Amino acid sequence: MSCGKPHETPCSEVLAEVWLLLDDECNQPRRSTLQHHLDECEPCLEQYGIHEHLKLLLARKCGGEHAPDEFKDRLRATIRQTVIEYRASTAQDGPTAQHG
Repeated sequence: MSCGKPHETPCSEVLAEVWLLLDDECNQPRRSTLQHHLDECEPCLEQYGIHEHLKLLLARKCGGEHAPDEFKDRLRATIRQTVIEYRASTAQDGPTAQHG
């Protein structure tokens, strides 16, 4: 995904790492970099909001308990695969395609 505007950190990179930001699994400099991008990029901020809601939903469905590591690993693998497939499909659309 790309909003078509130049950013210090590419949209695809930010969206690939948004789970690290949500899970507080990145260091402070990286957190600041990702947050700065989200502050200036509306399409990525919208995607971030979707991911944030999904995370809250998963937390609710797990009854407030921590999900088993096996489940987290499977979920992360599925998300990574989805990102890879999304990147491949947007690359086929070409640089002028709009995604929203």
